[in-house]
Formats: sequence, structure tokens, C-alpha cells
Amino acid sequence: MSLKDQITEDMKTAMRAKDSERLGTIRLLQAAMKQKEVDERVVLDDVAIVAIVDKLIKQRKDSITAFEGAGRQDLADKEKSEMAVLQAYLPERMSAEETLVAVKAIVAELGAAGPGDMGKVMGVVKTRLAGKADMGQVSAAVKAALAS
Repeated sequence: MSLKDQITEDMKTAMRAKDSERLGTIRLLQAAMKQKEVDERVVLDDVAIVAIVDKLIKQRKDSITAFEGAGRQDLADKEKSEMAVLQAYLPERMSAEETLVAVKAIVAELGAAGPGDMGKVMGVVKTRLAGKADMGQVSAAVKAALAS
């Protein structure tokens, strides 16, 4: 079953269970997916859907930080619950060690040496590790690999 079908089934399940929080989050995800399909005139595959989910999770993290800074714990809790629903659609992530090993292999393969090659390395890393690793960890691993 594709990720798109899984999301649709989860929406139906949430509707039947009258789980309004989960339903709202899934509808938000479906709206973002539909927007991307309409804007770019494409049919989304699982990789593109994972990228959308990653983007929505990053937005939730930023919102949580802002709400907690403003003393709005109620809104921060709502964002955390949405983030938990969205994370269910992400594939198993690589650990920090696995990410570092993969990045070092790519750096060696490209013959990159020094911070000036970061853009070239990140371009390859993003295509190979998209959806498999947290891009924040990936960026830190690339910086570490190029610094040594």
C-alpha cells in the first residue's frame, strides 16, 4: 500500500472513530499534498510525501519553540500532538552514527576536502538520504566530515 493510500485509510479510520484531532492533522497533510500536486501538476510518490511530512514537522517544531517562548503551553501541546500524528508517516530514521558513516562514504566518493565543497556534498547527500535521515543531523555530519 502506498503512503498516499495509507493516509487516506487513516483519515477514514479517524472519521469513524470521531477522533477530531487526528482527523484535522491528516486533513492538513492531505491539503498540503493536494496543493503540491496542483501547483506542480504531478502525482506525488512516497518520497515526495515524506518530504512534505518532513516540512510540516519542521513547521511544528518551530511553532512549539515560539509558543513555549511566549508562554502559550496550550498551543504548544496542540502542535506536539499534531507532530506525533505526522511522525507516524515517516520511515524509520537512520541513527546519528549511521548518518555519519553514510556521509563520510559520500565525501570520500566525491573526493571532497574542506568546507568549500559542502554544497556539492549536500546535493548528493540530500538525494541519497532523503526521508531516511534527519537533515539537521545530515548537515552537522557533513560539516564534521569536511572539517576533519
